[in-house]
Amino acid sequence: MKRSPGSCTGMTNHKRLFRTAAALGVCVLLSALLSICLGPVKLSPAQILLALFEGDRASTSARIIAHVRLPRTFASLLTGAALAVSGAMIQSVLENPLAAPNVIGVNTGAGLAVALCSALMPGAFAFLPVAAFLGALAGVLLVMLIGERTGASRLTLVLAGIAVSAVFSGAIDMILTLVPESLSAYSDFRIGGFAGVTMQKIRPAAVVIGAAFLLASSLAPQMELLALGQDTARSLGLRVKPVRILLLTAAAALAGAAVSVAGLVGFVGLIVPHAARKLSNGEGLWLLVFSALGGAAFVTVCDLIARTLFSPYELPVGIVLSFLGGPFFLWLILRRKGGRGDA
Repeated sequence: MKRSPGSCTGMTNHKRLFRTAAALGVCVLLSALLSICLGPVKLSPAQILLALFEGDRASTSARIIAHVRLPRTFASLLTGAALAVSGAMIQSVLENPLAAPNVIGVNTGAGLAVALCSALMPGAFAFLPVAAFLGALAGVLLVMLIGERTGASRLTLVLAGIAVSAVFSGAIDMILTLVPESLSAYSDFRIGGFAGVTMQKIRPAAVVIGAAFLLASSLAPQMELLALGQDTARSLGLRVKPVRILLLTAAAALAGAAVSVAGLVGFVGLIVPHAARKLSNGEGLWLLVFSALGGAAFVTVCDLIARTLFSPYELPVGIVLSFLGGPFFLWLILRRKGGRGDA
């Protein structure tokens, strides 16, 4: 029995998507291995394998891996995946390629909640991802409400997000002025980085990120419809408002958990989803998978560059991401007719 041309094309497309996912998976593994191997003390893969079986106190290599390299690598992988997936979802829901967690106030909303939680409950690391989620959700819902009430264009929506982000940043500064000890390493938190991160801090965030990604994956077909436009989605029978709120809730949980670990890391949710969308041809689930894998590898490599480029001095990864993300954001604005109209 002969196969139809359409079925052959579909099979070819799925094979291409699987190959792309496999290639991105290899990039993630390589970036993680390099992150563990390279640093002020260089370790070979053989030393890493030996150290993993020796225990925490067996050798200097084992202690470096257990207490420094592994937590930092896990943190960069989780943060990159979470922010990239969050950015892909926000761009699809708001139908705006300029939207990203750091652009529309999601990150700073999470940061404000973390500052409040740190001021009121010092040392309560387990509550930070929950507080960050609530702050991120408040930020994205506020921007969405402004857009709906004003009928704003896509670019105006981004500008509203920047304004909301500025207000949240001012509130963070006020908390730190009144309660200076609430964030002892505030400059690192503001810029974004992984210095001093511990597994204790990562575990609660990892649970939130895993749950949010599962929710996002289950809503991938609906997200794909939303990306076509609200009117089109409604005509296809989608209940737009509840789905938007669910997707934005998942996006806020992802961004908030990432902020609770890495601070106000920016531009990951802007850069990576654009590349993932091209690779996935806009297919919802593949867009999320490619964003997660691409974001994990991207942030891990950027963190590796940040801590080895000027060794023995170390830059926060947020600086490297700002150098990459700022020009990319400007390029997007210029590409969309200089920011005029409904960009």
